[in-house]
Amino acid sequence: MKYFIIAGEASGDLYGSYIARQIKSLDQSAKIKAWGGDLMASEGVEIEKHIRELAFMGFVEVVANLRTIKKNFKKCKNDILSFNPDMIIFVDYPGFNIRISKWTKKQGFKSVYFISPTVWAWKANRVYKLRDNNVGIVCILPFEKEFYAKFGIEVQYFGHPLAEIIENYRPLNSQDFRKKNKLDDKPIIAILPGSRQQELKHILPEILPVIPKFPEYNFVIAATHNLPEKLYESLTKNHKISIIYDQTYDLMANSVAGLIKSGTSTLEAALFNLPQVVCYKANPISVAIAKKLARVNYISLVNIILDKHVVKELIQYELTPYNVEKQLKKILYNDEILHSIRENYIYLHKILNQPGIFFNIAEYIVSLTLNEKEKRK
Repeated sequence: MKYFIIAGEASGDLYGSYIARQIKSLDQSAKIKAWGGDLMASEGVEIEKHIRELAFMGFVEVVANLRTIKKNFKKCKNDILSFNPDMIIFVDYPGFNIRISKWTKKQGFKSVYFISPTVWAWKANRVYKLRDNNVGIVCILPFEKEFYAKFGIEVQYFGHPLAEIIENYRPLNSQDFRKKNKLDDKPIIAILPGSRQQELKHILPEILPVIPKFPEYNFVIAATHNLPEKLYESLTKNHKISIIYDQTYDLMANSVAGLIKSGTSTLEAALFNLPQVVCYKANPISVAIAKKLARVNYISLVNIILDKHVVKELIQYELTPYNVEKQLKKILYNDEILHSIRENYIYLHKILNQPGIFFNIAEYIVSLTLNEKEKRK
């Protein structure tokens, strides 16, 4: 059978690569094409459009790139029509995927939405679009199944994929990691500024001035080759800092604290038991609109899932060098705060981890594909 995966971000590429691997183990005849990245490509998936060309975030940024986005929609439609898949798998990326799913439904294609959008945070009416345009919905947060049930919609929850990924990950030990990246023996503070250019430009200038305040630590940026090396170099040229590429998990596993951009990385840090300060800054207009529309008390996934203040969030104008220094000192030197964070991390892992998460998701998708194919006979 033929599967077409559509992801638009680094996290979607990660999840899509695991799904592709499990689909191939279950369906020996599987042919998979995708909008994705290097991780899906490493699983033998044919990439039609790379994620480095897709990541636009924020209301202002989307408006500024409307022409490119319009071209992307046209190409995606042509790619789907040309491949004629038995099942389309939408992975997160709601601004794009929800619109495409409406079109694919009209064209008679069947689709599964894997990692449903944050309808519980804003635009709850999207639940009906998700229901109407897809034959299945897979959620990754434990409270989402109950949320959808309020609208009379059945969704699947098999656990959070990150729990399985990180549990099975075997990071480099400290000695090998340091040797590989030419780092000395000083403890490491990880900086994860995001995977989009505008994130780096907004967030790094508020973090980098803090480095001289902690001379006994190594500050290391988790970089990605999806962005130009010149961008990292231009933003960090006046600071004593190391930049390592595509080794985020090894960095988290070998760090004592993290300054983490809000998003998937905050949950990854928690699953690596890494104390963190959550950092977020974006275009002021985009943030103002988001705050007006959102119905959540927190921005980081750790706090949202546990529904309490576990890790400190520095958002927009609160993200300043002074506040970063203040909060970093707390997670480095305050044993009471550290103990509280780690106790909550343990509980978080328990509620997210389920046996065979990716296998069960892939089995559900393959089974759904077979059922839909039988219906068409």
